[in-house]
Amino acid sequence: MDRRQQVAVAGAGADVSRRLRVAAEEVGEGLAGAGFTIVCGGLGGVMEAAARGARRGGGDVVAILPGDDPGAANPHCTHVVATGIGHARNLAVVASARALVVIGGEWGTLSEIAFARRLGRPVVTLETWTLEGVGPMAGAPGIEAVDDPTAAVAAVSQVLA
Repeated sequence: MDRRQQVAVAGAGADVSRRLRVAAEEVGEGLAGAGFTIVCGGLGGVMEAAARGARRGGGDVVAILPGDDPGAANPHCTHVVATGIGHARNLAVVASARALVVIGGEWGTLSEIAFARRLGRPVVTLETWTLEGVGPMAGAPGIEAVDDPTAAVAAVSQVLA
């Protein structure tokens, strides 16, 4: 079977600055152009911007919604899964992907970072949480901070090559 690798994109669903929306669109478009399918929470903010960019780049977008109404997905999603499980859907988002890109974000985004690392998924971050651990978690292993959307796409492409 020839299936595109899936990459999750996470970030705040509301009150996202123009700068972060543009970055998310560029990441979505770049990932689609690199041959990845985008997985996201399917709502607004960073999720919608990444989905818009992915569609502009000719890619598919899988939305994993917190509610039970498929119609709640943003219009750029090509496939919609309505879970009805609220924030617990964050685990489904990252478990459905081989890597996670985080752009900005709030508490839900932090949970997605934690779930991704717990599942052994690499995480690429752009203008989001700065994490530091102790002992074996020192240096936040498996998390790579980047400075721009191009670097985010390159980091994902490299780690999934």
